[in-house]
Amino acid sequence: MTDIADPNTRTTPAGDAVRSHLRGGEQGDNRLGRLLLVDDDDRFLKRLSRAMEKRGFEVLTATSVGEGAAIADGQTLDYAVVDLRLNDGNGLEVVQAIRNHRPECRIVVLTGYGNIATAVAAVKAGAVDYLSKPADAEQVAAALLAQEGDLPDPPEHPMSADRVRWEHIQRVYEQCDRNVSETARRLRMHRRTLQRILNKYAPKD
Repeated sequence: MTDIADPNTRTTPAGDAVRSHLRGGEQGDNRLGRLLLVDDDDRFLKRLSRAMEKRGFEVLTATSVGEGAAIADGQTLDYAVVDLRLNDGNGLEVVQAIRNHRPECRIVVLTGYGNIATAVAAVKAGAVDYLSKPADAEQVAAALLAQEGDLPDPPEHPMSADRVRWEHIQRVYEQCDRNVSETARRLRMHRRTLQRILNKYAPKD
């Protein structure tokens, strides 16, 4: 994981803010606030935690829905980064718990490509943004600190058109409670064509 971006690369206002806060955080005189990280990948969690501490955040960590919700109930949080797929349930429960206790907390959710529909639901529930995993610390910090109306840098390797189509089909399929016939009707596709698509692995990015 890259902790500090190359200063010669193109930046956005959010990226500039991240680097400014990082310099202050390393000097110990510009703490950004309390950040909760929730992810059941222990190695990723430790790396991200160290990187965010370097950037000036006071970091709390949790590896489950239960732990995350308990911290949200007992701590004052300024920021949170929540993985939506946790071993004991859906990270959306943590998002909702944080919103109940700290509505002004800025929440970013992490999602795999196959979970984009849930990420959209999390944004509707109060998250400010979502990032596809693997996301590095620079991306996470930029999303947390972005000002209203800021746009992130375009992804270096965006999803292919085939992948976007596959994601859309998967989303409609889930919304139809995994009913192939109803999904085919709504997508105006032949049922057998849809079944072949669903039986294949996701296209490469």
